[in-house]
Amino acid sequence: MTSHPHHPIIYVRGFAASQGEIDEAVADPYMGFNVGATKARRAWSGSFQRFFFGSPLIRLMRDYQYSDVFENGEDLLETERADLKLPYRSIIIYRYYDSASTDFGNGETPPIEEFAKGLSRLILKLRDRVCGDGEGQVKASDFKVHLVAHSMGGLICRAFLQNPALGAADARAAVDKVFTYATPHNGIDMRIVRNVPGWATFGDINNFNRERMAKYLALDQSEDVSQVTNFPAERIFNLVGTNPADYAVAKGISSWAAGEASDGLVRIANAVTHSLDAKGKRAGSPRAFVHRSHSGHFGIVNSEEGYQNLVRFLFGKLKVDAILDVDDITLPPEVQKKKDEGKKITASYNFETSVSIRGCQWQITRREVRENSAIFRTYDQMFPEPKRNPDRAQSPHLFSIFLDPTKSVMSSGSVSFAVDIKVLVPDYTVDGLLFMDRHYEGGYILRELILVEAFPEDGSMQNWQIKYGLQDKNPGKPGTSAETAKLFGSAGVSLKIPLAQKTRPGFQGTLRFEIRPWS
Repeated sequence: MTSHPHHPIIYVRGFAASQGEIDEAVADPYMGFNVGATKARRAWSGSFQRFFFGSPLIRLMRDYQYSDVFENGEDLLETERADLKLPYRSIIIYRYYDSASTDFGNGETPPIEEFAKGLSRLILKLRDRVCGDGEGQVKASDFKVHLVAHSMGGLICRAFLQNPALGAADARAAVDKVFTYATPHNGIDMRIVRNVPGWATFGDINNFNRERMAKYLALDQSEDVSQVTNFPAERIFNLVGTNPADYAVAKGISSWAAGEASDGLVRIANAVTHSLDAKGKRAGSPRAFVHRSHSGHFGIVNSEEGYQNLVRFLFGKLKVDAILDVDDITLPPEVQKKKDEGKKITASYNFETSVSIRGCQWQITRREVRENSAIFRTYDQMFPEPKRNPDRAQSPHLFSIFLDPTKSVMSSGSVSFAVDIKVLVPDYTVDGLLFMDRHYEGGYILRELILVEAFPEDGSMQNWQIKYGLQDKNPGKPGTSAETAKLFGSAGVSLKIPLAQKTRPGFQGTLRFEIRPWS
């Protein structure tokens, strides 16, 4: 089908607490998916120029020829004209708050379970409006839909997908991918209370209480409700915000209460999903970290970073996972001497990483200490006693990115990205006391900027030749043909790049890329 993978998109907005917020949301035909941003950015000349982001809605319309379903003031999805067919590349706004508004409803907010059931009905209605047996039309058996959700909207999607009582099986089977912006997948925690209490019923804010969430998500336990069931977790993308400072709701009280490692409302650790395999092993959904707040002028939905992750996840052809296998980290000579004397040494390490895609002005994902999003490991986690062999289960998973060859700026159709990876010098303790001799804050044990380029070998997009280069040795262009091996048990290849820093403190390990076809 020429329409694939550009399936219809349903946007599910986030939470509105008060009646005024609900009525304001209902008054917007696009529920915020049309909100853009105008910000200053420094140009090559040194001057500051305005940068305009038109909104995800407008960008999808312009870049991928999607269209809305409003015409002459009418919602064509709701029309009584049974013969009317909508374009397959349609964007639908799920207006679940209409029934709770004073304009279109009774002013009483239904429970989140009703919102999930409504999403199921909407999907089936959309299927009937876009599918047909005519020439060029998509058959109902081929119909798929993408769900894109902000904040609580992601919980509505999960409730519908995970709880068989909250929708039709054929509606769930039609969902191809789910993209969530800043969704509190494991609830909302505040400084004052660990989790939103179940008795906090104002505006149905208890939707973010874990015990309440476990019920509508059909989970057996409520300690961690980020587990995805009845839907592949790898088909859900989590976009995580790391900027609490620019979240201005409640005059900054929300940002303070959520804490530094948050987007101002949702803590970073709570914004991701996972699944469990048959052995109980945890596997996380693909995710990216961007320095954006939960909403507002610096919000995560109306951001270029968010849009670039969205379209590559929905429409891309390659998925790249990066894992850092750490073989050894040596101590500074002074600390090693103390260890040899029998002193107890402790150390923990922060791993920073960012990824830039060729032709894109923004980092597609970024994890940094100063943004409270770096990956943290203690030495004991990576090298457990007594044998101190590397524990590969603790190898930092640096990122998942998606690449779209149709957006390549090269005539070869190749796709390329740059990875900046840093292992920071830790604070060492000797017998429980900080050891500050010859310590320089901000130093790192390892830093490399690595360029990777993948060339399609045929039109099938299944076979790729991969090259890489280190910026300090081959600046600006990947030039070393990589030795790749097939991934065990799945389609794709594995690329391993050895990394070493021989001075003390030193590092030895391997940056491992797992590159798979994506559809």
